[in-house]
Amino acid sequence: MKIVKLGSKEFEKLCSRYNNRKKRVSDSVSKIVEDVRLNGDEAVIKYTRKFDKVKLSAKQLRVTEGEASGAFQDIDSEFISELKNIIDNVTKFYKKQVRNKKSWRIVDEDGVVLGEKYEPIEKVGIYVPAGTAPLVSTVYMTVLPAKVAGVRSIVLCTPPNKFQSVDPYILAVANLLKVDEVYKVGGAQAIAAMAFGTKTIPKVDKIIGPGNDYVTEAKRQVFGYVDIDMIAGPSEVVVMANRSTNPLFVIKDLEAQSEHFKGLPILVTTSKPLAKMVKKEVANGYIIIAKNMEEGCDIVNRIAPEHLQIMVKNPQKWLKKINNAGAIFLGQYSPTAVGDYVAGPSHVLPTSGTARFFSGLGIEDFMKSSHIVSYSRKALEKAKKSIEKMTKLEGLNKHLESIKVRF
Repeated sequence: MKIVKLGSKEFEKLCSRYNNRKKRVSDSVSKIVEDVRLNGDEAVIKYTRKFDKVKLSAKQLRVTEGEASGAFQDIDSEFISELKNIIDNVTKFYKKQVRNKKSWRIVDEDGVVLGEKYEPIEKVGIYVPAGTAPLVSTVYMTVLPAKVAGVRSIVLCTPPNKFQSVDPYILAVANLLKVDEVYKVGGAQAIAAMAFGTKTIPKVDKIIGPGNDYVTEAKRQVFGYVDIDMIAGPSEVVVMANRSTNPLFVIKDLEAQSEHFKGLPILVTTSKPLAKMVKKEVANGYIIIAKNMEEGCDIVNRIAPEHLQIMVKNPQKWLKKINNAGAIFLGQYSPTAVGDYVAGPSHVLPTSGTARFFSGLGIEDFMKSSHIVSYSRKALEKAKKSIEKMTKLEGLNKHLESIKVRF
């Protein structure tokens, strides 16, 4: 690891590690997205053959019930019982969250009724990567909050394997969670297919899930045709530690983050001996030495990491000083890996400093609200003077006439 000085150009660059658009990727994705928009299944099949080296017909794009049932023959039976515990954890967390997303209204004495009506998004598309390794956990970490929110239809796209099917673990989890439709399509073409719809693959209202540069760029380009969860970059962790922290825990947690493609491990510490030890043991990433824990918290807020582990005594004391982090893990026995797989909150989290304005995947990502406005004659008459002033300022006389005609 490399020690970076606070205030240096390298530190500023680290804090500004946003997802810069790569022209080559952007141009390539633009062609794929437009081709899928215009030619639908034909384009999807062409790019599946080109990029995944799998030849499929339009009928083979959708996973059949037989394939879904057959997947259970290829997976470890103990996996199912473990999965049920995980499903309980995730569901419990999101059921608690959904209680805060209820419709409401207020009525005043003049007869004005204001409120919000919450409804789940009707159709959601979920992308599950399976290139270097099938991200099985992404299935339940995206599908379950959608289900708890009340999404009516869930479509899942994931790259096909060499057997013209889908990884059996991905398929089994999707089947257990009652995903409505699963398609053997990956990459930018999957995102475009879900955004615009083809003869075989339905158009969705929102696309959720991580992916490589091409998937991320495709999500950026289709935003506006559909909603997306976020623009996600490489996985990252900041570990906050001091002389009371177990050095071996720190080393292993930083190394774990390096397992991800382009994963970014960062140590923020007040302990120079710990920094020296970690620098020697961990190959990739950065170390920032803070004068004290207060400065350490300021550094974390500047970095705005996806994962933050506060591995010091009394971590609750410092939690209130953290404003920017996707997920916060408290104490020495709460490594990022527990959040990746079993804790409950989704591991779909903001990266590249976007924790300053994005949140981890939640119920609100699967819901939308309609504003409710109802005025009585008395209330409208009372508001008439204010409306008249504003419409005259903006030169919208017909707006004013639509008020006056009622009197």
